[in-house]
Amino acid sequence: MARFGVRLENDPQLTPADSVELARLAESRGYEMVWVPEGSGRDSLTQLTYLACHTSAVKLATGILPVYYRTPMLTAMSAAGLSDLSQGRFVLGLGVGHRPSVEGTHGIPFRRPLTHMRETITLARRLLDGEQVSHAGRVFNVSSASLGAAAPGQKVPIYVAALGPQMLELTGELADGVLLNWTASNYLEQAIHHMHRGAEKAGRDPSEIDVAGYVRVAVSEDPEAARASLQGQIARYASNPFYNNFFQGMGFGNEMSAAEEAIQRGDIAEAGRAISPEMQDQVAVVGNADQCRAEIERRRSLGLGLPVVAPFTVDEAKASYVRVIETFGG
Repeated sequence: MARFGVRLENDPQLTPADSVELARLAESRGYEMVWVPEGSGRDSLTQLTYLACHTSAVKLATGILPVYYRTPMLTAMSAAGLSDLSQGRFVLGLGVGHRPSVEGTHGIPFRRPLTHMRETITLARRLLDGEQVSHAGRVFNVSSASLGAAAPGQKVPIYVAALGPQMLELTGELADGVLLNWTASNYLEQAIHHMHRGAEKAGRDPSEIDVAGYVRVAVSEDPEAARASLQGQIARYASNPFYNNFFQGMGFGNEMSAAEEAIQRGDIAEAGRAISPEMQDQVAVVGNADQCRAEIERRRSLGLGLPVVAPFTVDEAKASYVRVIETFGG
């Protein structure tokens, strides 16, 4: 069976009971992983703990856990705990987040993101492997740290959220997998190239590194409504400097400029209309069930090993998720 993951957004329209029902549906349909991001005032670890207690086979991943908010020791402790609770089903997804959130919301300086990620992966991996760790780095200075008997008995896979060349190369060097976001078909080849380059520099086999990626999906017989919802989602990213630059680098500078100007005027509807059909088709999948399945398989053929479908709301949140999960499940 083809590999699939699903992202369960921290959507205020979804109750905890809804999330359990959706995770169980994905599990029953043969999905490999359920990914839970942080957002809407909820942390991913609490949500995954709840899901771990109500599922038995599907893997559970943080998508993602920002490294600035937690020390490597705390990250390793949480990973070990969830791995134990889920009987080895936990996957640790890490990312640096974005400057506006790290500095504005959390009040933490956004410094040395690559170094911060490198040292976090290195320390967390060694702690999870049961080592006693001393480390004098540019970000962390650790002396005789250890999880002791709490170290998990099995390996905890580490995935890194990466888009830019340097973070992709770091992922290839150190991680078990990459988690792409807004997984555009015209960027996949470039992203995989950078990741493989990092792996080869480190003497690793690039084929051993999993390529996962969020793909926004709406399965709908009303493509106009689905695309209107998608346009609004993409447009909101125009105010985030990181994603604005990312989308511009993909050739969508006109869309980002127009959307950003509209947002500054407070015209959200106009910002959404600035997102062209070409951009929509590159960064998301919209259509009926057959059309969506065909487009996901096209991206798989380009190197996306684990498509993580990220349903977005068209009419009602839970119904939108169910349609997507059932479309790709066995």
